[in-house]
Amino acid sequence: MQSGIMNSMKPAKPTAAIKPRRTAKAPSQQAIIRAVASSTAIETGKSIRQIENTLRSKNPKRRKVALAS
Repeated sequence: MQSGIMNSMKPAKPTAAIKPRRTAKAPSQQAIIRAVASSTAIETGKSIRQIENTLRSKNPKRRKVALAS
């Protein structure tokens, strides 16, 4: 009776070749600025471009962006 059970089981499918995982690439500075600017724009109601310009400013005093309360 066991031989009937063994014969009714399907053979295992061959496994696909395992591809090596690539390491995650760090986001660019431009991508970080865009993400921060867009989320800040949503919270503050300002334009994304205005906040991006503030973040890209060379003057450290202008780089400060107030968080929404």
